[in-house]
Amino acid sequence: MTADTDGRPVVRIGSPTELRNPSSEDLDLMSTREVLGVINEADQAVPLAVSAVLDEVAAAVDLAVAAIRGGHRVHYFGAGTSGRLGVLDVAELAPTFNTPPDWFRAHLAGGPEATHHAVEDAEDDEAAGASEAAASVRAGDLVVGLAASGRTPYVLGALRTARANGASCALVAADPGAAAAAEVDVFIGVDTGPEVITGSTRMKAATAQKLVLNAFSTAVMVRLGRVYSNLMIDLVATNAKLRGRMISILMAATDRSEEDCRRALAEAGGDLKIALVTLVSGADVAGAKAALGRSAGHVRGALTHLA
Repeated sequence: MTADTDGRPVVRIGSPTELRNPSSEDLDLMSTREVLGVINEADQAVPLAVSAVLDEVAAAVDLAVAAIRGGHRVHYFGAGTSGRLGVLDVAELAPTFNTPPDWFRAHLAGGPEATHHAVEDAEDDEAAGASEAAASVRAGDLVVGLAASGRTPYVLGALRTARANGASCALVAADPGAAAAAEVDVFIGVDTGPEVITGSTRMKAATAQKLVLNAFSTAVMVRLGRVYSNLMIDLVATNAKLRGRMISILMAATDRSEEDCRRALAEAGGDLKIALVTLVSGADVAGAKAALGRSAGHVRGALTHLA
């Protein structure tokens, strides 16, 4: 670490995301269409990079499911683009899967203000990450660090404190060789390589993190019974579109008529899971509700109880 002329610390990062991409040299001399073509071609490599770390993502999913089933939480800690993607993932879980508010929590370096504005030096504050983890993470929780470089001090401070306090820890980074890999239970190092614009980790590195988080949180919801077949069954109908989607889901899951599905949903008080179990099993509402309770909310488990 060195310092600039104002005495502020300067760190030169050796992450692959900081290397120059030969395919995008002279980007500023290209036509608009050529610029878009270079970006698109680079983006196509991201899903393949994510596919190479699915075993590690699966291990993180299993840790998250165990934590939530044990009454604990999943925490995301990140800074900048990585942290904002964690905030976005958590924000989308409740309207999609009706998740309880204590299942997932996002922590962003610099606090809520950093969602829309850069907060100077927030990501370099290792003590802030450690302090926030100490205040909010408990033994049995899972902490997922989000850091494109794999070395963000705020994130590493949170991970170190969380692990010392008995939490499981995972790290998602765009540097497969990140030194912090040795400090976590699960390391997800996605090899996205140099960015089209050198150092702009809001591009391929961020796309990879979005894909990992989408897959991670969705798989957790599947394992926790928030999905039946490939259908969302824990949604809350807060608008006309979602009320219509409930009917469509019931019809797809049961092959029953729209009238039957509307009636079952009304009798179930608008609870899609209860309506689904009554339609498939023939049980009444009370029986369906009891079976869901015995199966921890899993529709297939409830149907097995009623068979």
